[in-house]
Amino acid sequence: MNELQSTIYSFGYNLLKEAGLNSQASHYINTILLLIAFFIILYVVDYLLRRILMLLLIKTIRRSKTRFDDFLIHNNVLKYVAHLIPLIIAKQSLPLIFTGFPEITNITGKLVDISIIIAFTLLLKSIFYTFKDVLHSRKRFTDKPLDSYFQVISIILYIVCAILVFSELSGKEPYGLLTALGAASAIVILVFKDTILGFVASIQVSSNDMVRVGDWIEMPKYAADGTVLMINLSTVKVQNFDKTVTTIPTYALISDSFKNYRTMQKSGGRRIKRSLNIKMGSIRFLKEDEIEDLKRIKLLKSYIIERQQEISTYNLNHVDDPTMLVNGRRMTNIGLFREYIKRYLLNNSNIHKQFHLMVRHMQPTEHGLPIEIYAFTNTVEWPKYEGIMADIFDHVLAVVPYFKLELFELPSAADIHDVLLANFNENKSNLG
Repeated sequence: MNELQSTIYSFGYNLLKEAGLNSQASHYINTILLLIAFFIILYVVDYLLRRILMLLLIKTIRRSKTRFDDFLIHNNVLKYVAHLIPLIIAKQSLPLIFTGFPEITNITGKLVDISIIIAFTLLLKSIFYTFKDVLHSRKRFTDKPLDSYFQVISIILYIVCAILVFSELSGKEPYGLLTALGAASAIVILVFKDTILGFVASIQVSSNDMVRVGDWIEMPKYAADGTVLMINLSTVKVQNFDKTVTTIPTYALISDSFKNYRTMQKSGGRRIKRSLNIKMGSIRFLKEDEIEDLKRIKLLKSYIIERQQEISTYNLNHVDDPTMLVNGRRMTNIGLFREYIKRYLLNNSNIHKQFHLMVRHMQPTEHGLPIEIYAFTNTVEWPKYEGIMADIFDHVLAVVPYFKLELFELPSAADIHDVLLANFNENKSNLG
C-alpha cells in the first residue's frame, strides 16, 4: 500500500515539475488535486452505496417473508454500514493525500478514527435494537421490559465509545482512563443514579413479574389509572382511560405501592362492592298480613314458608308470652330485604357464581345502616361491568318500598321548605 501511495503521489508531482513548477508549488498543487480526487471518489462510492446497492438490497429484503431483514432496514443497519465503508476508504487514502504534511496527516487520521469509532458504535446499537424488535415480535417477550435492558446496552456502548474517543484524542491507552474512572466511581454513581436505580428496578419488575406491557395499573400518587404502554430504563408510560399519558419513574414501581388489575382480568370476574343506606327508623318486625303480601314475591315464597315453620316451632317451645313481639323470633323487613337481594343476585346470569357473594350489614353511621352488596360480575369489560352494576342497583333501589323500608338521604331545600310550610299552616290553623 505504501508503494502504491508513493507511486500515485510521485506521478502527479513529476507531472507538475515537468510543467515548469518549482518543488514547493508542485507539492502543494499535487496535494490539492489529490484531495479533490479523494472527495470525488468518496462521493461516487457514497452514491453507489446509497442509490444503487442500498436500493437493490432494500427491494430484495422487502420481498422476503422473514421479518428480521425488515427490522434491519427499520433500525438503519444498512445505512450505518454504508457510512462506514467511505470512512475506511478515507482512513487508507488520507496518508497518500497529505504526503509531506505529517501534522495534517496526524490530525485528519485522528478525526477519521474518531468517526469510525462513532459510526461503528451506532452500527452496533442498531444491530442490538434489531434483535430487540425481533424479540418484541415474539409472543413470549411482548410483555417484558426489553427496552430497559437494551437502553443499558446502549449506555455501555456510549461509554466505551467515549473512552475510545478520549483515548484517541489524548494518545493514551484506554486502560489509563478506566483507572481514572475507577477512582471517580463515586461521581459516576451520583451522575447516573437514576439510570442505575431504573436498571435495578427493571430487573426486579421483570423477575418478580410485577408489571407487564398491557397491564392495567392504578397509582394514585402519580395520577395513573390505565394501560401500561412502555417500560424502559427510566420511565413507565401509562395511558389513562381519559386518553392522557402519565409518566412514572421505573423505580417508583418498587418503592411505592400500586394496584395491578391483571389477575382480576385473568380471573374472568370483577368485584361489585357498593352499599345503600337504610333509614334505621324504618327497620321493624313485619306483621302477618305484610308477610303474606311478601309471599307473592316468587324469589321469597319458599324462604318465607320455611322460615315461618321454623319460627313457629321455636316460639311454641320457648316463648311463654307470644303477644310481646320482643319475645321469641320474628321476621324483620330488613332481614327479608337482604335475603331477597341475595336470591336476586344468585338468579342473575351476569353474576359469577364461583366467587364470593354476600349481602351484609356494615357498621351503622349517622347516615343509616349500610347494606352492602359484595359480588362479582362474570365479565371484566369496563362498560359491561358498569352496566351490570347499574342494573342491579336500579332494581334494588326500586324494591326498597315493598319491604316497608326507607332509604336515607340528606334533606334537600325542597324538603325543608315543605316542613316549614306545613308548620306554618298548622300554627295558622291553631291561631285561627
